[in-house]
Amino acid sequence: MRRIAALFGVLTLIGSLAACGGGETTADGEQLRVGYQRFGGQSLLKARGLAKNATWSLFESGPALTEAIKAGAIDIGQTGEAPPIFAAAGGTKFKIIATSQPVPKGEAVLVKEKNGFTSFKDLAGKKVALNKGSNVNWLLVKLLEANDMKISDIQVQYLKPAEARPAFDNDQVDAWIIWDPYFSLAEAPGVKVLADATGLANNREYLLVSPEALEKKPDLVREYLKVYREVTDWGIANPEERVKLLVPELKIPEDVARRALGRSAQPLAPVDAAIGDELQQIADGFADLTLIPAKVDVKSLIDPSFADVLK
Repeated sequence: MRRIAALFGVLTLIGSLAACGGGETTADGEQLRVGYQRFGGQSLLKARGLAKNATWSLFESGPALTEAIKAGAIDIGQTGEAPPIFAAAGGTKFKIIATSQPVPKGEAVLVKEKNGFTSFKDLAGKKVALNKGSNVNWLLVKLLEANDMKISDIQVQYLKPAEARPAFDNDQVDAWIIWDPYFSLAEAPGVKVLADATGLANNREYLLVSPEALEKKPDLVREYLKVYREVTDWGIANPEERVKLLVPELKIPEDVARRALGRSAQPLAPVDAAIGDELQQIADGFADLTLIPAKVDVKSLIDPSFADVLK
């Protein structure tokens, strides 16, 4: 357990911008500044070294990545479904140019077997940890809705993954709602998956790009998206090679990477009006619960200009 905890600490140490090297530059020295989280297609793309004209910056979570877009520190990055909504509510300017197929098994509610919880309703009055503004925030909303509960029926503890893991391990919280690969890292004897997002949330990934990058670097964005799709497709077709390549990048054990990738790696997909409607429903749900201060027009952030690259 100490070894796993140490590995988890390595994975979650980066809470803010961390430069991670880059690729070749164009003739005029222009590069695309890419924000990524450990795991997912972008990590594979970085590991294969095929994204030319790209520099890489590592983030612990989607909310931290969207803050970097707001600050003008990166041009493009990938998050779950909730961070774009919280970012838009906070005034961040961006467009959504791509998504993924649904990944409902890639996020879950974890509990300790010894506590005897058999359903989410058993968590009434209990402490439930999650990262505010991340994809699991929407899963919590849907779990409460499915179980005819209100957010006040549980004790929500908003903790980042690096804070939530020790709290969960030491029984300071009763449940942890978390995504891969942190989810896979936390799976151990005595830990139980109480529920995942199946039938509740699509848990897609979204690729966000700044308006400045769309205006000044459209060719770099298009080329990045093309290579990103090719590498993602290669990884799905070659799962064992993908695991071997990603283990050094993710800094997690091979069995953990294999389990997480097996349920969470999905192809890229274009954005369209239906994706806009899906995100708008989530945004309206957050506004109704006052998790964001007011309703936001998320549908207007959908930019299908690159759909031809993803079909």
